[in-house]
Amino acid sequence: MKNRFIFCMLFFSCALLAQEKKVTFGVKAGLNYGDNGKIEISDITKASAEDRVGYHLGIFLRGNLTDNIYIKPELLYTVNNSKYTVTEKNLNYNIKKIDLPILAGVSVLGPVHIFGGPALQYIVENDLEDVKLGDVKNKFTLGVQFGAGLQFDRFNIDIRYEQGLSKNRAESIDERIRVDSRPNQIIFSLAIDL
Repeated sequence: MKNRFIFCMLFFSCALLAQEKKVTFGVKAGLNYGDNGKIEISDITKASAEDRVGYHLGIFLRGNLTDNIYIKPELLYTVNNSKYTVTEKNLNYNIKKIDLPILAGVSVLGPVHIFGGPALQYIVENDLEDVKLGDVKNKFTLGVQFGAGLQFDRFNIDIRYEQGLSKNRAESIDERIRVDSRPNQIIFSLAIDL
């Protein structure tokens, strides 16, 4: 998986830089609203995550392949938060990760564009309140993102949906508690071309 991640990053970076069309660099930030998967305690209790707000910030490149079609890899630092209510006790689960969405988009009408593509993720840290968790099973995971946005001169605002595809979970040290670490979220972003 690590080799695929590096290959994809290099391939899309080279593809963008090799284009004779315009390449734009920018910064972005925004809010995530969603959750991670279920929590299981001793194979007896299962609970779904309640939605919580997180955030992201990072950089992007956008290479125009034609006047209407572009490729846009992004490199983002993302924090996801989820809350679980188990036997009347609230447990907060936080994940910090590096995201690399590689999106293809098309302008459809004036400033409106739609896009989608794979999202590679590297989980930096995960923490479940009052529980000592081990590392997640897979630090590198794969998801998918798709959405729509508006581009006004140097400013872009977009909304997208992200779903984790790779099965991934973290376990407590005593293996009594297992938490699904796949994201399921709506992402709001504001970006500025530099």
